[in-house]
Amino acid sequence: MRDIQKEIQDNLTAIEEKHGVRILLAVESGSRAWGFSSPDSDYDVRFIYAYPRDEYLRVDPVRDVIEWQLDEVLDINGWDLKKALLAFAKGNPGIMEWANSGIVYRTSETWDLIREPAFRCFSEKAALNHYYGLAKKTTELYLQGETIRYKKYFYALRPLLCCKWIERCHEVPPMEFQTLLGLFDGSDPVLNAELFGEIQVLLERKAVTDEKALNPQMPLIIDFIREECGRQKTLAETLPDDHKRDFTEINQAFRRALMG
Repeated sequence: MRDIQKEIQDNLTAIEEKHGVRILLAVESGSRAWGFSSPDSDYDVRFIYAYPRDEYLRVDPVRDVIEWQLDEVLDINGWDLKKALLAFAKGNPGIMEWANSGIVYRTSETWDLIREPAFRCFSEKAALNHYYGLAKKTTELYLQGETIRYKKYFYALRPLLCCKWIERCHEVPPMEFQTLLGLFDGSDPVLNAELFGEIQVLLERKAVTDEKALNPQMPLIIDFIREECGRQKTLAETLPDDHKRDFTEINQAFRRALMG
């Protein structure tokens, strides 16, 4: 029987040996981390790595992306520490999502030094634009027909729940879908009890359905997605620009990491 967890660890070790890097953080970033994987879902492994300090003291740039494996089971790639910290400093929601995964394959004391200053660069405006954009794109591309793949609903629902989390909690949203959904227990005027129940039905169906299977449209969920896309677009446009723009703390974290 295939041991996927061992394969992931073996691959991470092979990456370190081949490229001469330290993996500071490795996590699951796809539907398994979101909590709505299907029987045939792959593993989306994302990692942040660092070279030895002297490698950053050179004229030509170090390789800042390692694309290691992509097949039907494993999707493994990562970013160099400097690239990742620059993305954090700009409030990039994608990298913050990696770093907030509940499924951690590897971590380090160095990452512990980086996490808090990185997350303090969180931008509500950037995150709302990012998540609303994901939901809008999914709606336009995949939620128009009479039959829809179950997983495509979640590619719109989860970003919109992230938007609502940010709106209420003003922080990086969690990755896990049920945690996001748990903030809205049926008392929310938009995410009401009927819709809440329909989403639970969708979760149950997806867990036992092939990812490529087409199924009849679920109108209640579609209506919510369309209405919430419009509301979040308006909210994102009216928020003030809250990008941090001060790289002092991130630069300090970078230097501490290289000394570790």
